Amino acid sequence: MFRALKQIFAVSELREKIFFILGVLVVYRLAANIPMPGVNMAVLARLFEENSMLGMLNTFSGGGLKGVSVVILGVAPYISASIIMQLLTMAVPALERIQKEEGEAGRRKFTMWTRWITIPLAVVQAFGMITLLKSQGVISIATPTMFATMIVTAVTGTVFLMWLGELITEKGMGNGVSMMIFAGIIAGLPTSFARFLSTWDSTQIFSYLLFLLVAVITIAGVVFVNDGQRVIPVSYAKRLRGARVYGGASTHLPLRVNQAGVIPIIFAVSIILIPKMAASYLAQSGSGMVSDIAYSVNSFLNDQWIYAGLYFLLVVVFTYFYTAVVFDPFKIAENLQKQGGFVPGIRPGATTAEYLGRVINRITLGGALFLGIIAVLPSIIQNITNIQSLTLGGVSILIVVSVVLELMKHVEGQMSMRSYEGF
Repeated sequence: MFRALKQIFAVSELREKIFFILGVLVVYRLAANIPMPGVNMAVLARLFEENSMLGMLNTFSGGGLKGVSVVILGVAPYISASIIMQLLTMAVPALERIQKEEGEAGRRKFTMWTRWITIPLAVVQAFGMITLLKSQGVISIATPTMFATMIVTAVTGTVFLMWLGELITEKGMGNGVSMMIFAGIIAGLPTSFARFLSTWDSTQIFSYLLFLLVAVITIAGVVFVNDGQRVIPVSYAKRLRGARVYGGASTHLPLRVNQAGVIPIIFAVSIILIPKMAASYLAQSGSGMVSDIAYSVNSFLNDQWIYAGLYFLLVVVFTYFYTAVVFDPFKIAENLQKQGGFVPGIRPGATTAEYLGRVINRITLGGALFLGIIAVLPSIIQNITNIQSLTLGGVSILIVVSVVLELMKHVEGQMSMRSYEGF
């Protein structure tokens, strides 16, 4: 390992990129520790203990929510804007043509539109989050001017983090937004470990060992599923042009088990969090009937088994939905046919599209169930071990493993450009 690190830091360009990314992440973590005024940390800690969805939202915000910092929203609005642009690209043919035909200019347009969509999303999310925290007594807001200032601060913090994330992405070492979420997760490990040590109970050794075993199995499962793929063989017919013969080669089409990544979990968190936030706010509205309905909805969603079941179901549904959006078997079959390619034993055209559709539906079932289990894993572990200080965040593990694997691939690619031994 030390030899590999020595080789990495021996390349000046790679070394400069790594130090630049580390510097940007340090700036981000400093911003995440600058709190907004008037925050009651004791009430905030109790709110996080009572509402596990806030912990999930804190993960996607990059850790800025738990301290009610100036970057309270983190990069969550930017992620939502990116997802919206992806969906619009699939739904609107004109946008798809711009992205494909205009090349780099088209990508710059999409980046600009994503930035503009981020701002109104950040305003709406900041208003909702600050209103929720105010209603729970976490933030004391004396005047409307202070309320507006907090919203402007939260939106500015999101724009600042969006800029930092794009700076990291430009270095070609991975996705900057993912790295910032990764840094937020890693930064929370010392606090979690200290909380675990402070609640150590020697009579629960079996529960600790069980937790460790499940953690190892979860990490191995995440790595396995993250890299898992179904390989579809593809052959190309020989074509004669003049005196030369083209094609005749055989290759493969990899279909990933988890085509959607962590996006279905983001969708599910957004959907299930909206009624909880609305119910929490309306329960204190003072109107008798509205308060009673809101209280009933809040109590219904606070039931752990109901919450876990709805969460699991939403993740599975959104996994299929997003996979259907990003993977079009008819378009892939059409492209293969145009290039003279075919799947052995399958007729080109519509038959190939039906075959690819059946395959992707089958392997997506495994990926959807895996993501669903990962999403509800913290609740399962806490119910089994009955230790509240131990929280195995499956989503956090999924993000960390994905970022580490992607970073390793980029580093290996940079190194292979400068070292030809073994090729």
